[in-house]
Amino acid sequence: MAVPKRKTSPSRRGMRRSHDALKVEAHHECSNCGELKRPHNLCNHCGHYNGREVIAVGL
Repeated sequence: MAVPKRKTSPSRRGMRRSHDALKVEAHHECSNCGELKRPHNLCNHCGHYNGREVIAVGL
């Protein structure tokens, strides 16, 4: 069974975990209603995508 010879220092542990942080989600403004939405996704507020209505959203 493999056992570490030395304790992993906090610096080395932090360097290993440097890519584990959560990424900030990108948001764009909807061209129809101005609400923030995820890029390349349907707008949840107005139902538009790429300048045309995809689903009818009842307000």
